[in-house]
Amino acid sequence: MSVDIDKELNTEVHQETKLKGLNATIATPSVTRHIMKAFNLRASKKLGQNFLVDANIVRGIVEAAGAQPGDKILEIGPGIGTLTQGLAESGAEIVAVELDKKLPAVLAETLAAYDNVTIVPGDILKVNIPEIMGEGPFKVAANLPYYITTPILMALLERHLPISILVTMVQKEVALRMIARPGSKIYGALSVAVQYYTKPHIAFDVPPRSFIPAPEVDSVVVVCDVREKPAVEVKDEKMFFKVVKAAFGQRRKTIANAMKGAGFTKEIIEAAFAKCGIDSGRRGETFSLEEFAALADAIS
Repeated sequence: MSVDIDKELNTEVHQETKLKGLNATIATPSVTRHIMKAFNLRASKKLGQNFLVDANIVRGIVEAAGAQPGDKILEIGPGIGTLTQGLAESGAEIVAVELDKKLPAVLAETLAAYDNVTIVPGDILKVNIPEIMGEGPFKVAANLPYYITTPILMALLERHLPISILVTMVQKEVALRMIARPGSKIYGALSVAVQYYTKPHIAFDVPPRSFIPAPEVDSVVVVCDVREKPAVEVKDEKMFFKVVKAAFGQRRKTIANAMKGAGFTKEIIEAAFAKCGIDSGRRGETFSLEEFAALADAIS
């Protein structure tokens, strides 16, 4: 499909900030609606699509990522190119992975002027990331679909990819879980995993009006600085996460009973707690990363 976007925007849309190529900032309601109309697009509920229409939020994400010439940035879910455009303007090399089969053709036109953008059709959970990103460290920027936020985050972190920073827009509820501390009711396996691999913090809020269509939940941008080494040293990382998963699998039970339910034998549990000197009558939500590490190492 070929659409002379520049020509139509000049007649249908109020003059926007002049950028090369598209001659308009995509992150505005008027330009976004025009692109959706021109390409007969509708936000897919199945794919959790909400198009960002706030240029200030785009600038905030680009700044949070510290995007600059020489950087390599993996973008997940570029949509119609809203955030991609802002990242590309920084001079960084952008590789954007898009699941929706309709959108690469749209992106080919909306981002036609940017020779530092590569669009990769596919599922980020299946794409060979080292192959598309090449050697050396890279950054991640994404407006993640809320229904699949956690699987994507964990897939990126568990593979020990050379990521220096992740800047992601997520549902506020998920973000609060990511930064939750021991003893909190929302502290859980996601909290432990994210904090094991990174140093997370909430950068800023993103109100529903920043999207088309407006979501029914509040969003935030979370910055995760990836640690050079995990927060705690463990003998066996798989065992560490097996214990963590067991601890939060049945939150209301003591950690010892939760571990029994996850398949650990009574003998192993008793010996491990005796060795590490931790009270087995506590709940998993009270355990720090260091205590989970000590318990896992005692089992290993």
